Amino acid sequence: MEIIDEPNDDLKESYVRDVFFVALNCGKLLLESGAETYRIEDTMMRISNSYGISNPQVFVTPTVIIFSMNEHALTQTVRIDERANDLGMVNVINNLSREITAGMPLKSAIRKIERIHESLVFPLWLMVLTGGMVGFMFLLLFDGALIDLPAAAFGGALGVFIMEGILRFTKVKFFTEFFASLFIALTAHLYSTYGPGANMDTIIIAAVMPLVPGVLITNAIREMIRGHLLAGIMKGAEATLTAFAIGAGVALVFMII
Repeated sequence: MEIIDEPNDDLKESYVRDVFFVALNCGKLLLESGAETYRIEDTMMRISNSYGISNPQVFVTPTVIIFSMNEHALTQTVRIDERANDLGMVNVINNLSREITAGMPLKSAIRKIERIHESLVFPLWLMVLTGGMVGFMFLLLFDGALIDLPAAAFGGALGVFIMEGILRFTKVKFFTEFFASLFIALTAHLYSTYGPGANMDTIIIAAVMPLVPGVLITNAIREMIRGHLLAGIMKGAEATLTAFAIGAGVALVFMII
């Protein structure tokens, strides 16, 4: 039988709430950036323990964080509606967690969290440019013809642009990946049919690589290995739907032509 702890008045309420703020915001940023659930739980526990909070309880799924400080009668549930694969943000929060466990003052941690919230995400032009570079490099990796490099780069950039553009109007990821892959396949078809394109299949494969949920698949497997079956199944299902959307978009072009 689990024992429910009584509230502990040894620490000031303002101090406990500040620790709660830091730990919960670190977990929220990690989950929004695509981190594994076990990493989020471990980070929030370590931060709480580093500031003298005993018996914190954390439960994380890919869409929800439930955080409690039992001895201080604090509990909050945070729902996450938007998620991305931002490994840069994951690295920032990991470094902050290490600094906290090494002795960073609480007020300094709060100021750093606020600066992280105010920082800008990657601009759209940089994401589009990176998508083009990914398509370009994967065509070379797949031994594609040099004449197809412009189409692969343009297709990769176009796919990222369409996906990010649609996300500003709807949060249904299936539609974003479907239409992005649809226009990538259409671009490859036009370039191969009416232009100097040599191999339409290679162009499509290279250009859709920025859309492929590689990080999500890896995280799903890692979650399953660590025993987080619920998170692993949910992420695996999301990766499957993404792959299906990409395949459906490409298949539709082949059906039309």
